[in-house]
Amino acid sequence: MPFLINPNDTSYEFPDVSLALEEPNGLLAIGGDLSPERLLSAYRHGVFPWFNPGEPILWWSPNPRAVLFPEKIRISRSLRRTLKKNLFAVTTDQEFNEVMAACQAPRAKQRGTWITADMRRAYHEMHRRGYAHSIECWQGTKLAGGLYGMAIGQVFFGESMFSRVSDASKVALVYLTDKLVEWGYRLIDCQVQSEHLISLGAEAIPRDQFCAYLNRWCDKPVAHDAWNRQRLAK
Repeated sequence: MPFLINPNDTSYEFPDVSLALEEPNGLLAIGGDLSPERLLSAYRHGVFPWFNPGEPILWWSPNPRAVLFPEKIRISRSLRRTLKKNLFAVTTDQEFNEVMAACQAPRAKQRGTWITADMRRAYHEMHRRGYAHSIECWQGTKLAGGLYGMAIGQVFFGESMFSRVSDASKVALVYLTDKLVEWGYRLIDCQVQSEHLISLGAEAIPRDQFCAYLNRWCDKPVAHDAWNRQRLAK
């Protein structure tokens, strides 16, 4: 059985991820809250929230873990052609709420979304505190695609991405990886492996190796105030 977390618990500690269930893969705990303190503790320990509307908060740490080393992103020939055409303008942290809203919208063949109203409020607060960030791809004044996630130390924790125009989210990811390399980031957490992520260079690593990376890199600094300087430059 997964562990129960009391929402009034102010230690914000999580059980050891090795105790997560094998089926469903990675389910570790139920309950708690989405406070900034608990979210930061979760990410630092290799745990993330993922649940549907009407469900209690579910906390996951799957094994293996999908990751992307920023310098190893795989750019296909077709994507490289798209990049050369300069079809999109790319910005950072200009429309965080709009990116989350676009990611929240149900996808084709999906009935609902895991990005609940509570999740949006929680990550808006993390954005306000300088931890959650967005990348936006524009065609003129229209948001064509983008992504958002959490940045802690030298690790970026990817949460969700969307495209309204072909390749827009991929262009956002290439832009992100370029900036992360420039700023000294070491790892992107992709959470769960998929064919789409594999095509972009993601790989699966054992959970204990992933957590070792977090222990090594979450407390390491990156370029001072890199995200804010990038935002102000736009």
